[in-house]
Amino acid sequence: MSNSLDSFNCRRTLTVGGKDYTYFNLAEAEKNGLEGVSRLPFSMKVLLENLLRNEDGRSVTKDAISAVAAWINDKGTAGVEIAYRPARVLMQDFTGVPAVVDLAAMRDGIAALGGDPQKINPLVPVDLVIDHSVIVDEFGTPLAFARNVELEYQRNEERYKFLKWGQQAFRNFRVVPPGTGICHQVNLEYLGQVVWTKEEDGETTAYPDTCVGTDSHTTMINGLGVLGWGVGGIEAEAAMLGQPVSMLLPEVIGFKLTGKLKEGLTATDLVLTVTQMLRKKGVVGKFVEFYGPGLSNMTLADRATIANMGPEYGATCGFFPVDGETIRYLTTSSRADDRIALVEAYSKAQGMWREDGIEDPVFTDTLELDLGEVVPSMAGPKRPEGRAPLGDIAANFAVALETEYKKTIDTAKRYAVEGESFDLGHGDVAIAAITSCTNTSNPSVLIGAGLLARNANRLGLKQKPWVKTSLAPGSQVVAEYLEKSGLQVELDKIGFNLVGFGCTTCIGNSGPLPAPISKTINDKGLIAAAVLSGNRNFEGRVSPDVQANYLASPPLVVAYALAGTVTRDLTTEPLGETPDGKPVYLKDIWPTTQEIQEFIEKYVTREIFARKYADVFKGDENWQAVQAPSGQTYTWDDKSTYVQNPPYFVGMGRSASGVAPIQGARILGLFGDKITTDHISPAGSIKAASPAGAYLTDNGVAVADFNQYGTRRGNHEVMMRGTFANIRIRNHMLGENGKEGGYTIHYPSKEEMSIYDAAMRYKAEGVPLVIFAGVEYGNGSSRDWAAKGTNLLGVRAVIAQSFERIHRSNLVGMGIVPYTLEEGTTWASLGLKGDETVTIDGIDTITPRQKMVAKVAYADGSVKDVPILCRIDTLDELDYFKNGGILQYVLRDLAA
Repeated sequence: MSNSLDSFNCRRTLTVGGKDYTYFNLAEAEKNGLEGVSRLPFSMKVLLENLLRNEDGRSVTKDAISAVAAWINDKGTAGVEIAYRPARVLMQDFTGVPAVVDLAAMRDGIAALGGDPQKINPLVPVDLVIDHSVIVDEFGTPLAFARNVELEYQRNEERYKFLKWGQQAFRNFRVVPPGTGICHQVNLEYLGQVVWTKEEDGETTAYPDTCVGTDSHTTMINGLGVLGWGVGGIEAEAAMLGQPVSMLLPEVIGFKLTGKLKEGLTATDLVLTVTQMLRKKGVVGKFVEFYGPGLSNMTLADRATIANMGPEYGATCGFFPVDGETIRYLTTSSRADDRIALVEAYSKAQGMWREDGIEDPVFTDTLELDLGEVVPSMAGPKRPEGRAPLGDIAANFAVALETEYKKTIDTAKRYAVEGESFDLGHGDVAIAAITSCTNTSNPSVLIGAGLLARNANRLGLKQKPWVKTSLAPGSQVVAEYLEKSGLQVELDKIGFNLVGFGCTTCIGNSGPLPAPISKTINDKGLIAAAVLSGNRNFEGRVSPDVQANYLASPPLVVAYALAGTVTRDLTTEPLGETPDGKPVYLKDIWPTTQEIQEFIEKYVTREIFARKYADVFKGDENWQAVQAPSGQTYTWDDKSTYVQNPPYFVGMGRSASGVAPIQGARILGLFGDKITTDHISPAGSIKAASPAGAYLTDNGVAVADFNQYGTRRGNHEVMMRGTFANIRIRNHMLGENGKEGGYTIHYPSKEEMSIYDAAMRYKAEGVPLVIFAGVEYGNGSSRDWAAKGTNLLGVRAVIAQSFERIHRSNLVGMGIVPYTLEEGTTWASLGLKGDETVTIDGIDTITPRQKMVAKVAYADGSVKDVPILCRIDTLDELDYFKNGGILQYVLRDLAA
């Protein structure tokens, strides 16, 4: 830590267990000029320590550190820019593969500039967890797990060879093999340390564990008192290459929790309530920090469940401070004893330890919830914040049928399924999935699901035959305690067999529905439902056959598999009948809180964690059998349809050559509100008739072997063809309500074609492109390809009413300018139809947050000056933009 200037004279030594640690003491800094910082929110104390430790007079100045103290007085409204350096980076394989592809390409790029390829290495520890590639092909049988693993390796061998190459080529880079668990749960149970240490120049420095991750649900680690959030793959690459994460000092919203949950309530009911409250409050781009006496009645798993859904309530993070419960969890999850002792001593020494009775921190604003007021809930049919009490779900679906799905006739009619002895109607549950990171880290809801299954089995209930059931736990620990407790056998009887360890249904890896069911749904225009224990229920995400998606706790997922429909009120109507015809109600099989707790105490043990994480990087025999190339630069295979060398560094000089003006740009798309990165970025299955499908076919890939977009993220040729190709995206250039699917109109020819084909035609004509959109453009997952694909299509600027945080910075990171329209102005109010041209002058002399003008030339010859605000927010971002993107900036910096 020799680079630290220590302007506030706070470098001290902490001795724990006979070992000395250097640390930057906030209480001393407060005495030496940073008045009032002991009243900061805990999450802000983490940022303050980060600045004190990394003070270098250049990226972190004394003034920037003083601004954190000033925050107390203006409650975080100043928005000062800081350079934040997370301790480590977390990746999953969908976003990780392109990051490693970019690192490999940078090694080639630096060699082309006459530099040393060995200079390209992660400078901070990077953990990549392969968890996004398993698909639920097989389900409801004891063989499901083995068969899905077999298919996963068949489909992904090329990607896995490439990642194994990266594991040996790069320093500071570890790969957690497939079949281990979901990255966020592995992070919570094993990777996260709460306090990080670093050996340098013969001394050990201790500091808060912090991370950024290439998955938006990285926020889950905030439940453990580790400050972390999702960034785009582009920002993550910069962080791992030693670039600070440029950010504005945030507003911090305090969320006070009091009381305790009533009998029978779950963490899922709580998180859906919190999500709805915070969405209503409006916390996009802000920190949320939980405080109050209610925290003492919450397990760490419950905290992690709430922290996980940060992206759904829109916050940068949902932070829980370190306290006695944190220590209890670290102990149960078999962290090292000396680390646990350090966590407690360090947190107390730094004023980062929470306990009841201490003075509340100062917050920008607050809201409050009495846990006792939470009721059983689900969210749907298409937004995570669309929470409704369980008793209202059937009525809510009936309304959605008419208003959302425009089904007004025959909503009760049922249709025979070919070759089956059952029929299907609107609202039938086609998918019931215990899935995703949100809930599978939480023993209370998983054991609750197992006990509910047991109780249902005792009464002779069976799942409905049209329901695709699956259980994809977040870690092997979960499978072990379900097995040991005898509850897995009970879940198996209702079809919830283990299908894999990974992020399945929640990201669209739900696999195909049985063909006759799929055919009936599509032929008859049925609005089928999915009930999943995930965090995302956007349209078109879970399954192309299922339009109404409901988020629910694992026990409710099992209950809906038994009921088979969302048109029944489970609080008053029976779930099913016993073999002798007696009605069975949900309350008859719902387990008690006490019984759940007894099972947790008996079966969720330190010994399981110790055993399951003893050799976590080794992998099973499948992983060990993968043959990977060696060497410091990657030998690209021109014939590969999975991994290709991207064109970002082709013909790049040692210095930036200036930014071309945007003149006479054509409009590629006019999009509505809340266009998610799922709409923009290639995700889910690849259609044979799509541009990406045509490319794969041309390259000799059979349709059965297309796999999906997520697994082909290492090939820019596939990904750019799949950008804006989502089946549910609507481009309003094609009629008032827009046409579904990735289409546009090319001008001046007026021909309708795919967005990709139009973009390539404009590129050949030398015409730059812009996109117009509504509010919260780019919300949803942190998908780097939403920005990379936009760049490769030739889009120079996106003009929207507002942006989601990650996507805005990703656009800048790819050399695209995000602009916002003035309050009250929309592309519709400007009368845009898509046949206009757009010119933005002064782009070569642009400054952060500059007010500019877009000159819009209409088809009738009139021209309008439209005021726009440049959303390149910081000087660092401006450097990235001027270099053509963040990777080019870093590469030039390292080559120099």
